[in-house]
Amino acid sequence: MVEDVVALLIGSLALSFGLMLLKDVGGVSGGIAGIAFLVNYSTGWPFGLVFFLINLPFYALAIVRMGWPFTIKTFAVVGLISVLTSFHAANITIEHITPFYACALGGMFMGLAFLALFRHGASAGGLGIFVFYLQDRFGVSAGVVQLCFDAVIVLCALFVADVPTVLASVLGVVVLNVILAMNHRPGRYRA
Repeated sequence: MVEDVVALLIGSLALSFGLMLLKDVGGVSGGIAGIAFLVNYSTGWPFGLVFFLINLPFYALAIVRMGWPFTIKTFAVVGLISVLTSFHAANITIEHITPFYACALGGMFMGLAFLALFRHGASAGGLGIFVFYLQDRFGVSAGVVQLCFDAVIVLCALFVADVPTVLASVLGVVVLNVILAMNHRPGRYRA
């Protein structure tokens, strides 16, 4: 129990830090976070609030397919990420970081965070719930499935960001998903 709490806190901190790096340069990610970035950039609505609200419908799938422990942990992680992304931005000032470096580093932090979350029976909500379910049910690689979803979301970023920033975002998504594909396979972890 203590190990789970610590791992979920570390995963939430790392993932929200990666998201803050992307937001700092106008980048996007995949998954629900990517959709929340798109909404934030096009409407100005707070990222954390949008991220939290978009995740709400996915908890029904989580309860039915993944069970209450997974759902409760994931709900806590989503809440933490929603708050911590703004907390990081309020407490860290980055004077200069290129979009490519920010997105690559952000992707690395997020990939490592997902490993911690998955290892301890949680996700960052939304599409992560769906991807985790597909991996458990059909044995498909979480990284490969997530990469497909992420590609579509990042392509939609062309409507709100310039081409170099979208290309940097693609790099971040690739880094994140390569980390997952290399390190998280069916049967490797038992939470």
